[in-house]
Amino acid sequence: MDLKDGLCAAFRGFCDSFRGLKTLVYMDRELNERTRSRLAQGNQNIRRRSSSERENHSPIRALKAHEESKVLTRTMHCCLLNFCIFLCSIICFEYILLPTINTLLEYIFGNKSLVGNLIWSWIKPCLSWLFKTLWVLPLFVLSKLINSLWFQDIADTAFRYRRGRPQFTHSISKSISDTIFSILVQILFLVQGMIVEYIPIYGVGYVLSLVHMCLLYSLYSFEYKWFNMGWELHHRLDFIEMNWPYFIGFGLPLTLITQFSYIISACIFSTTFPIFIISANEANPVTIQSVYPLHLFSPSVKVSNILLRKTIGGKKPPPNVAATPKR
Repeated sequence: MDLKDGLCAAFRGFCDSFRGLKTLVYMDRELNERTRSRLAQGNQNIRRRSSSERENHSPIRALKAHEESKVLTRTMHCCLLNFCIFLCSIICFEYILLPTINTLLEYIFGNKSLVGNLIWSWIKPCLSWLFKTLWVLPLFVLSKLINSLWFQDIADTAFRYRRGRPQFTHSISKSISDTIFSILVQILFLVQGMIVEYIPIYGVGYVLSLVHMCLLYSLYSFEYKWFNMGWELHHRLDFIEMNWPYFIGFGLPLTLITQFSYIISACIFSTTFPIFIISANEANPVTIQSVYPLHLFSPSVKVSNILLRKTIGGKKPPPNVAATPKR
């Protein structure tokens, strides 16, 4: 592979990751205009009906009730839930509430008082435990469930905007098995990325871990689009491994802004991820014919195959889902 071609592909991927910001502004407006135009073509048939039927089937009413695009609204909901409510509540607790209580105890018992320090050493872990148990954990689980629904809605709308109806080429059972196997591979690949960070060579472990996260976030972003195109898992992974310079560049921004503790990273990821879903739908990945495949997903795929064989009674997973593709 020519180094210049690889760097150009990575730079193109990096730039493409921000395309969703521009598209988000006008996507809803264009989709709603298309819907209104399509519904307006049926006006002649509606006018032939009675006045009550005409009122119930007017194009604008149908648009508002069923087909109005709400990508921008869903994105704002993600920001409100994950950043304004979740992350800000953690920041307020850690940097406002706890320091205020500590200052109040120092004022009551005196600065560096033994009694004040003893009470604070007991109050702080209790308050932290209560806050995490009664607020952080339930809200984290709830946000994960809600985010998954909003992400799917955003992805389907973005796909319809650029490509039309999703092209499902396999049955429901195969779709379910593909989804389950994809989740398992992604979890193992995340663990794999965490393990390689401990390679005892200065800088190598960090770079390899960074590459893993870039590819994983690219898979997250493009998977909605590719699934709607009818691509099976082995096709999706093979495409990323064959064109890894572009996908490293595409996943780099999301990787860099989530280099924090797990909870904070999850909040930032959920807040910004809708932009990357839209960017993936708008992007046309750069393919380099002479690139050497980066087989980083292969260990996770093999381990996933072994785990599935163990859990389904020794039967092999469906070949179209779990089989490692030949190259």
